Amino acid sequence: MSFKFTNPRPNNEPSFSFTGPNPADVEERLQAITDMAHEILRLAAELRRQISD
Repeated sequence: MSFKFTNPRPNNEPSFSFTGPNPADVEERLQAITDMAHEILRLAAELRRQISD
C-alpha cells in the first residue's frame, strides 16, 4: 500500500490518496481511520462539556 499527497482541491476533497493491491482493503482502512476520528471528536466534546460544567 502506498500513500501520497496530491494538490489540495477547493471543494475540500482529500489532498491525499491511497493505493494498494486490494481496493477493498484501502476502503476498510480509511473507514477505520474515519471511525477513530469520529470517536476522538466525540471524546473531545465530552471533555469540553465536563470542563465547562
